Amino acid sequence: MKITFKKFGIWVIAACLGLAPVGAVSEDWKFAIEEIPGSIMDAYAQEFKTRIEAATAGDVTVTTYPMGTLGTPTETVEQAADGIIQFTNVSIGNLGTIVPESQVFLLPYLLPSDPAATSTILSSSETIYGELNQDFQRRGLEVITMYSEGPQVWTTNREIRTPEDFSNFKMRVMVSPILLETYRNMGASPTPLPFGEVFGALQLGAVDGQVNPIPTIEEMKFYEVTSHLVWAGEQELVTAVLAGSDWFETLSPDRQKLVRDTMAGMTGFIDGVVADFNQKRLDVITAAKPEINLVVLTEEERDAFRARSGDTADAYVDTAGSRGKELLDALQAEIASFN
Repeated sequence: MKITFKKFGIWVIAACLGLAPVGAVSEDWKFAIEEIPGSIMDAYAQEFKTRIEAATAGDVTVTTYPMGTLGTPTETVEQAADGIIQFTNVSIGNLGTIVPESQVFLLPYLLPSDPAATSTILSSSETIYGELNQDFQRRGLEVITMYSEGPQVWTTNREIRTPEDFSNFKMRVMVSPILLETYRNMGASPTPLPFGEVFGALQLGAVDGQVNPIPTIEEMKFYEVTSHLVWAGEQELVTAVLAGSDWFETLSPDRQKLVRDTMAGMTGFIDGVVADFNQKRLDVITAAKPEINLVVLTEEERDAFRARSGDTADAYVDTAGSRGKELLDALQAEIASFN
């Protein structure tokens, strides 16, 4: 194996952190997640640890690092690319500055409404693990798997069923050109705010609503300062499990296959965890606030928002360029074949 100056430097850092170098008899794989212990990502990492350690009879151990332990989500992605850690699990929204092409999953109504179909696409798409993975590899990363943590849900101060209901409605969004364009096209006034300011902004009426998965809504108590939960079906919280390309290539073919097969075999496991986790957190919300209004848009109602969302793809192409357009076309064609 060719030893470059960069790799030598990485090994020095690894030694300082107490990491076993690649090729040692016993290996410790470091797995960073962007969520807290007891979260969906933590359940995924712990299950991977159990399966890998059993399959290797202890020759490989997996150490998990929850939110903030090794830095920000972006920093853990950079650490994986540099070979300092082996795996990281981050949401797609945190990959925008590193792999702009990945932001295709922020587009509204890209994925099917059916959770099973979405799971199949994210776990086995030829576009994701072929063409899109090449864009990750150019940044020193390998896509091992993707999965959804469940639908994004609107918490609002009034019932939203049509684009017209969004008139004069300030929707808090992350600072993302794609999300800004999404809600502008849907009829709302997108309002970027730091995450830590959302509760106060809802409470004071500085914004009229926000969008996040049910577990986040429950954890951050956003339901306490809004009156409606709206399932519009526009987006899933897609996450990616990534490894560093250089490190992954040092593994034997059998070990690479073990990693991929293990994560492929965990699709059903994590789908069950996600469904259970979302339902339990929703139960907590409805028990704490029985009067909260639960609104699930019909397909006809969703069609009205879909019709307003077509131009949002332009914001993605502006971000990812002509390469993004190629990936979007390929992914849309592949998704259409599932219908």
